[in-house]
Amino acid sequence: MPFEPTLESLRTHEVPAWFHDAKLGIFVHWSVSSVPAFAPRGAGIEAIFRGDAGQTESPYAEWYENSLRLPGSAVARHHREHHGDRPYESFAEDFRAGLEAWDPKAWARAFAASGARYVVLVTKHHDGFCLWPSRVPHPDPRRHGWHTGRDVVGELADAVRSEGLRFGVYYSGGLDWTFEPRPIRGLVDTLASMPGGPYSAYADAQVRELVERYRPEVLWNDISWPSRAGALWPLLAHYLNRVPEGVVNDRWQTRNPLVPLLRVPGLRGLAERLTVAWLRRRGGIAGLPAPPFCDFRTPEYASFPDIRRKKWECVRGMDKSFGYNRASLPDDFIGREELLHGLVDIVSKNGNLMLNVGPRGEDATIPEIQLERLRWLGELMREAGEALQGTRPWRRAEGTTREGVPVRFTRKGDDLYALLLDATDAATLTLEDVAVPAGTALAELGTPEPPRWEREGTGVRVTLAPRPRGSVTALALPGAAGPD
Repeated sequence: MPFEPTLESLRTHEVPAWFHDAKLGIFVHWSVSSVPAFAPRGAGIEAIFRGDAGQTESPYAEWYENSLRLPGSAVARHHREHHGDRPYESFAEDFRAGLEAWDPKAWARAFAASGARYVVLVTKHHDGFCLWPSRVPHPDPRRHGWHTGRDVVGELADAVRSEGLRFGVYYSGGLDWTFEPRPIRGLVDTLASMPGGPYSAYADAQVRELVERYRPEVLWNDISWPSRAGALWPLLAHYLNRVPEGVVNDRWQTRNPLVPLLRVPGLRGLAERLTVAWLRRRGGIAGLPAPPFCDFRTPEYASFPDIRRKKWECVRGMDKSFGYNRASLPDDFIGREELLHGLVDIVSKNGNLMLNVGPRGEDATIPEIQLERLRWLGELMREAGEALQGTRPWRRAEGTTREGVPVRFTRKGDDLYALLLDATDAATLTLEDVAVPAGTALAELGTPEPPRWEREGTGVRVTLAPRPRGSVTALALPGAAGPD
């Protein structure tokens, strides 16, 4: 039955199996900011949420325009040195010129080879620049044409779908600096900077346009939503009726008319301190509250410590930024072991990893250091993907072998998978509290020969093949998962 434009009706929506099964998605942050492409290398985003760093030191290169408006920021100093008084808007021509070299099919092949099952493209970030030739007129005539002439959204959608992947769209509903140019200096400013006036109708119309043109299987809003709840439910019902296999993320907190008062100088400082203290008590980004309706949560550069009943998705860049940051050094990027072990941990706790790719703006290419990490994921998925994709959490996510090797568990029906982290040498290890039925044929995924094993007490003792450091050893234990 079609969804009604009510909260009660939306809450009957069930997360489709494909999203549960996927486990790995690709995020793509690519906009005008990808041309100047600079952010300081110091603090990560969690430091800002803890109050240990301010927006003047934001690690996100996609926030370049906002950082440029903050006197004394690292970006403002960098811009003066390298670009003089060049306005941010002028970088759009460089971005459009770079599109002439863009090969969306090559991107899609790299994404598919990583083992990802879906791709979410940032169609409009906070700078308001659209990666499709939108027919929704901007209320400010000076902003007409603030988009690509080439239909980047449509071309990438076609390319990734031709590789068998799902396609989704990100839209910045909570911030648009073409409507609200005042700089954001902290967390409270972020909440208070949602544009008013005609912006709500503009954002609604653009999201509907994206839905009608591209039928995205993921609808991913950022920050918040500029209308009241009564106007949001019809939009989300429209989407789910148009895309029955679609999913909606959690960043749709609707407009509170009192929030702009937080910019009042006497209130701003107090509100900032209270907000930081509240986030610290909640455990940082992962502790942000959910809106009245969503299909999945989206902690940013953060994870959950245990299995969550509600589906979730860890979103993060390969370095400390989502957008391309030419200042990043190799040590700023996630390493092989952290990436692969992190994915396994997320999957064991009912999550997906949506790993960001930040292409260059000047030539529309993905840097080699990012492609290398996609290849690492592809190697893992080819060897151990059976123990990840299509699985569900077991009754516990974590454990250790008797010898102290960390383990993560997943299941498919009655079959249990044990994914061992850091089992780097040929070794005999004991999985405890794992009941393997008599006659079971264990398998070590990615190796041609079954492992030698025996039951021992309430567990199982297995001899593993040697693997290089940072690898994941995946064991299949048919029938060992037990009843749901």
